[in-house]
Amino acid sequence: MSYQAEYIWIDGSEPTRKLRSKTKIVATGAKPPVWGFDGSSTNQATGHFSDCVLVPVFTCPDPLRGASDVLVMCEVLNADMTPHVTNERAATAAVAKKFASYEPKFGIEQEYTFFQGGRPYGWPEEGFPAPQGPYYCGVGGAKMPGRDIVEAHTLACMRAGLGIEGTNAEVMMAQWEFQVGVLGPVEIGDQLWVARWLLERIAEEFEVDVSFDAKPVPGDWNGAGAHTNFSTKQMRAVNGYAAVVAGAEALGTRVKEHISNYGLGIEDRLTGAHETAHWSKYSYGVSDRGASVRIPGGVAREKRGYLEDRRPNANVDPYVVARLITETVCGAASATKTPARAAAKKAPVKKVAKKAPAKKAATRR
Repeated sequence: MSYQAEYIWIDGSEPTRKLRSKTKIVATGAKPPVWGFDGSSTNQATGHFSDCVLVPVFTCPDPLRGASDVLVMCEVLNADMTPHVTNERAATAAVAKKFASYEPKFGIEQEYTFFQGGRPYGWPEEGFPAPQGPYYCGVGGAKMPGRDIVEAHTLACMRAGLGIEGTNAEVMMAQWEFQVGVLGPVEIGDQLWVARWLLERIAEEFEVDVSFDAKPVPGDWNGAGAHTNFSTKQMRAVNGYAAVVAGAEALGTRVKEHISNYGLGIEDRLTGAHETAHWSKYSYGVSDRGASVRIPGGVAREKRGYLEDRRPNANVDPYVVARLITETVCGAASATKTPARAAAKKAPVKKVAKKAPAKKAATRR
């Protein structure tokens, strides 16, 4: 007997990477082996030297097939077994290892929009639906298209053993969200990419497309983001609020670098309206959904917890956002501690000579 292993990887599409997959039949009892693919067909190689390598990095049960079948998330290597230029996971793994002592953890709120026939799913063939207002966490009638797909996707993620934490309808009609976490910098990328693959694969059954575009509909409609919740063990500790604030301040020191890597179309989404801060400015605040980074009200009350970076787009690469936030926040914390420790170790102990007691100054009368 054998089982089916669905190999999933990230391609080289520009400006936004897409998912690819293919099936390998594996003998019962054997692990999914290293495999390969034609990189010239995925924008990852040229025709005259097209072999790319698939290395399994995360495996989970396949909820869409038989009980013994699996989904296999892979990273892409060159033929010489070095990381491919499109392989963001390798760099994230290095950063996660460097700052492992901080125990960084992530939860990502993945928003997306259903489309059919070139229009948001369930929208009228001409014109627009009713303005935003009743759709967020709404229920009932024709105003909540796509719930059957959402339910099927949620169950599939649970059966696969992914860290899905919840789902909800979003502010724009046909827009939904699921959350994955709480996981490390590498694991959040592995599991979110698999969850995205399951969503697109299940939507096929309904003849519906999934859009991760940052601003799927121009005008007075909400964009789609991937709000990223982050904490370190210092933030989670009792009285860790100072570390939370320090993390928010650290994120303000590398704004351009983060914005340029937070997904295509960020200027269209981060306009300062629709619960966003403008992309060119940085701010943070307690319970402020109009800030770049929000510190939840509960965190401020309990003086410990996490922060939420509200800037990443729905189409962001989770490996990239996890790497940047870890590097920026943990790097700043490390830089603050290291010089003091180093100075304490290297500075020689100076003997201070005792001074004779000073004479009292004369007092004018």
